[in-house]
This record gives sequence, structure tokens and C-alpha cells, in this order.
Amino acid sequence: MQRLLASYRAIPDAAMVRLSKPTSNLFRARAKTHVPGLDVSGLTDVITVDPDARTAEVAGMCTYEDLVAATLPYGLSPLVVPQLKTITLGGAVSGLGIESASFRNGLPHESVLEMDILTGSGDIVRATPDQNADLFRAFPNSYGTLGYSVRLVIELEPVKPFVALRHIRFHSLDTLVETMDRIVETGGLDGERVDYLDGVVFSSDESYLCLGVQTAAPGPVSDYTGKHIYYRSIQHAGGEKHDRLTIHDYLWRWDTDWFWCSRAFGAQNPRIRRWWPRRYRRSSFYWKLISYDQRFDIADRIERRNGRPPRERVVQDIEVPLERTVEFVDWFLRTVPIEPIWLCPLRLRESSGSWPLYPIRPRHTYVNVGFWSSVPVGPEDGYTNKLIERQVSALDGHKSLYSDSFYSREEFDELYGGEMYDTVKKSYDPDSRLLDLYAKAVRRQ
Repeated sequence: MQRLLASYRAIPDAAMVRLSKPTSNLFRARAKTHVPGLDVSGLTDVITVDPDARTAEVAGMCTYEDLVAATLPYGLSPLVVPQLKTITLGGAVSGLGIESASFRNGLPHESVLEMDILTGSGDIVRATPDQNADLFRAFPNSYGTLGYSVRLVIELEPVKPFVALRHIRFHSLDTLVETMDRIVETGGLDGERVDYLDGVVFSSDESYLCLGVQTAAPGPVSDYTGKHIYYRSIQHAGGEKHDRLTIHDYLWRWDTDWFWCSRAFGAQNPRIRRWWPRRYRRSSFYWKLISYDQRFDIADRIERRNGRPPRERVVQDIEVPLERTVEFVDWFLRTVPIEPIWLCPLRLRESSGSWPLYPIRPRHTYVNVGFWSSVPVGPEDGYTNKLIERQVSALDGHKSLYSDSFYSREEFDELYGGEMYDTVKKSYDPDSRLLDLYAKAVRRQ
């Protein structure tokens, strides 16, 4: 903590306060700066796990990989574990996160009991539902523009050693969404409990729901950290396919191949995969390759050399109400040449209050649609991303702000807190030492 505060005091008064951290899961470019950032090197630990209270006290820059490693020996897990190992607790709370438990456990910030936040004024402020409640409620989706969490206390839930999986194929998106709705509403399917739920769409007539049930029953398990690839294991001709994973491997099933994005680096080619070191089959390493590409413009140089236009990055997660999901996915499949796409239902927890910077309706099911690739550039900067933003807004949805955004200031304020955000910002960052959310998310400052 002392290193953090000392690094804050070392930043010139006229300079913006930023983090200095070794990893990131953001796809937004930002302006380069030579001003040193906040030293968060001492904020990476799991402080305590209380198995009786089912809570964990965690430093803000602790990764979920380290947190899960500390909780699983107690048979406990965070209520929602975002899919990538190097996502931090502070990042998931200030930037949102989602996973296949979100249909019953909501979003990561809903399991936070209290936070200590370094604000723009250089103060460490405790935020709970009852103490500095305005900051507590506005912090999710603020992306470090209201402060940085340095300590969090979160709820945990009991988990069993294994997850039994059912991969159900659908030839109709309507039927898939109807089945998803039934599972969310009842907590099960065909009389069996469902603990985890997500899905993958390969095309309009090939889509899957992946149902997971925790179990203590011993038995053989699959391994998708080697030559086999998890998302390919989902596919089958019809009906159901069954599988089993350890709870550890289930929580990180998407990380080995960054969902399916490792194919862009050749890592899914069997001839390459056999020589690809296992320790580099993880999202954090693929992210380093992306960083090199962005730094040296490698992909666009290759496109130009082959006589093709440069490409627009389309890396987004959006949420639309469940009843508008088929409409969005149909539009996307007709309009954007990207596949597969990920589906993950979510519902805010019944006990939660409002979250003004990401105002989705309580007691209503939404579906996260994730798509991560690139398309040929269009007639203007961000052409395809702008099409997607307009479609999401037309369907009463929202999109996450971890990647490129192109909203006007007026539309952005309407979607992401507006006057409420400004009020909290003035209270906890009166001298504007931290970036404004619009400047950070849209102007890429």
C-alpha cells in the first residue's frame, strides 16, 4: 500500500494518474505517456480465505488464476469466474465480467461485500452498500475513472470436484433461446439441475447449449490443455454429447485457446500445436502476440503485401434482452463475417440494487453475445463496429467498453450513467486526476 501511495505522490499534479501493470485484457488502444504509473506490484495477493464465512479478502490486482488456486482447496470458488486467467479482481469489478454461472449469480461486482478504493484525490476510501454507497454503486463499469480498487472482500460458493457436461445441438436459434429461457427460469432441464450454462453458435443451423452440473462422482475426465481443443469437442451431428472435466479445468476451459482465437496464430494446426509449448497455450501469451501486432502493424502489412485491404478489429461483448437475442444473432450472421460466436445468459441477482453505469433491468434475462475477430475495413473508420453499436441500441442492449467504441457523447451519456457518473466523479475525483470515462472508452486517451 505504501508503494502505491508513494507512486501516486510521485506523479506530477498536471499529469493523469494511470496504472502501471504487466498484463491487460483491454483491446482499446490508448495514448502513449512517459509519466510513470501507479505501482501496484504489492497488490497481487489473496490476503485471506475464510471457509466458514465463504469469503475471500483479495488485493485489487490479484488475478482470478491466483484466487481460484487459493479457494479450490477449500472446495470454494468465486461466484463468477471470468474466462481468462489474468483478469484481475479489480478489473472484473470496474470493467465487468461474465461466465456460465451468471444466469444464477449475476456479474462479479454483485458478490463484492466491500472495497477499498484509491480515488483520484489520492485517498483510500472504503465503499460498501452502506458506506460511500454512491461510489460502490457507480464503480462497476467505471474502468478506473473513479478510482482503483486496492482491496476487495467477495463472497464465495461451494463447488464439487467435477463438472458433468451436456452439449445439446440445435438446428434453430429460436429453439435454442427457448431452451435457454426455460433453464434460466427453472434452474434445470428435463428434471436435472443446471449449475453452468453457455453456448456457441457456428451458423444459423448449428448451435449448442453447454450445460454443466457439479458432481463429486469420480470418473474419467477430458483434458483440453493438450492436443484436443475444447470448442471443437462441443460439435456433433445431433442430439446430445456428454463430457466431464475437473472443476479447475472447467473454470479455465476457454483460456487454453482464448476461446477459439488461438487459431489466428496457427496454434490449432495439429502440426504446429504438437510443438507449441504447453505453458504458452494460454490467453496471456496470445495477448502478447496481439500487442506485438498492434505495435508493429504486422497483420495489415501482410494484407497489403497480398493485395488485400487492411482489416477492422471487431472484438466485442454485447448484452441484449433474451427476447431480442435471435433478432440480433440473425442480423449478425447476415451482416458480419465472424464465426463462431459465444452466448452466455445473465441475470442480476434478486438482492442487488441498481448499477447506474451499466443499467440493465433486474429480474430480466439478458444474453451476452461475444465475437472476437476482424473484418475488411469499410468506407469509414470503425464501420462494422458502428453498425453493431446501432443494432445493439435498437434492441435495448448494452455493450462492454473493454474494446473500441464510437458513440457520440450524448448517446454514451444516455447509456453509461450520464449525470449520475458526473456527480460521483466530482465527489471522488474533484481535480480530474483520472480520465473521464468517455475520454477513456471512446477517445482512447
